[in-house]
Amino acid sequence: MSPSTRLLAQCNHPRPGTSFYTSAQWTADGTTVLTSSSDQVISAFALPDDLLSGAQTTLQAQGEVTLPEPSQIIAPAPYFSLQEPTTQHFLAGCRDHPLQLYNCFPNDEACAPIRGYKLIKHETEAYITPSSVLWQHPGTHFVVGSTNRLDLFDITGHSSDGPVTTVPTIPSKRHIRKGNGIGMKGTVSALSSSAAGTEGGIIAAGTRTRWVGMYDLSRSEKTVANWGIAAAADDGGVPGQGIVQTIWSHCGRYLLVNERNAPGLLVYDVRVTGQLLSILKGRQANTQQKLNVDVFPGGEGGGFEVWAGGDDGRVSVWEGVGLHGDFDAKETWGWRAHDASVGSVALHSSGSVVATCSGGWEYAASIAEDAGAGEEDKGNILQTDGSTILDDSSLKLWSVAPSQAEESADLDTEAQGLPIHGTTHK
Repeated sequence: MSPSTRLLAQCNHPRPGTSFYTSAQWTADGTTVLTSSSDQVISAFALPDDLLSGAQTTLQAQGEVTLPEPSQIIAPAPYFSLQEPTTQHFLAGCRDHPLQLYNCFPNDEACAPIRGYKLIKHETEAYITPSSVLWQHPGTHFVVGSTNRLDLFDITGHSSDGPVTTVPTIPSKRHIRKGNGIGMKGTVSALSSSAAGTEGGIIAAGTRTRWVGMYDLSRSEKTVANWGIAAAADDGGVPGQGIVQTIWSHCGRYLLVNERNAPGLLVYDVRVTGQLLSILKGRQANTQQKLNVDVFPGGEGGGFEVWAGGDDGRVSVWEGVGLHGDFDAKETWGWRAHDASVGSVALHSSGSVVATCSGGWEYAASIAEDAGAGEEDKGNILQTDGSTILDDSSLKLWSVAPSQAEESADLDTEAQGLPIHGTTHK
């Protein structure tokens, strides 16, 4: 039987119909959820101590920061602690601005940034728009992805300083083929590390042109490997429109690739470069919105779990990924979490609480009169009015528990004095 989910807490967007939640992620200590909205507002929700007490609660944002421009990158500090105010930071990168470090819980309405980091073209001094960020433990450096380049920054750097290191993803931008076919051309829209929560590791960069590149910036500025995903995805029946997320399994053997407007997720075995292991199918994602997914270690059987939301408000879960030989893997279980696109699914490190956020656009067609049509034909011609923001946008926290049958089995095991293994949600 499938695990059961229960709604623990919820916060409806304070400005329904005008903006919506676009992403949600946990801070490093698991005490706070950081959300971003389509109106450039970043909100911090410190969770109550009695969250798991049983009574459903209403969440309130304790901190809000309004960014000057829309941002594609929001990253909470890997050293974040709710007990230490000096650690409560997040990075944001906006168009025509330096990358900026903010306090999650500002003391004034001005919400001035703590520090800025300049990312510019030296030829023109124009700002480069950052498209992805990787800020991992211990938090002394962070990596930013943009068009045809990766930049490594020192977090203690001065605002007038640029990146410590710049790594081009193609050898040359002057050649007619933009690198003579070597490397990967395009905007680096996704970054992740195989050593999540620790220092170092292999960085997986994904581009909007549907390429994946591997880098080890601690050892070399050269590419470890790169490959295109377009042929494999299209042949597998999950054509996408650019990578929005790369995410590693906790064992560091598998890489998950999440594309925009793709009905499936690609799973690669990084031990064999460019080898597509399986395609996770079942979620509905016919949208240009970025739908963030998450992974969790599997139980004692091994493998890992993948949690993803769709544009139909449903959350899908695949278990045992990496263990089975099925190339087209169907979802193991799921549930209806929202009535709009699920922009993010983020699991707490304990595995027993899941944060989801929803919201988006819809394109409505209306009846229009055609002056040249006869009376019997008037009202039958459809035209698109454009996009409308859905009223349904919320942040929800869910508890995940084993099914009643699994709980009964666990109780029987306890009665026999045997240890219970597996994750909290199994």
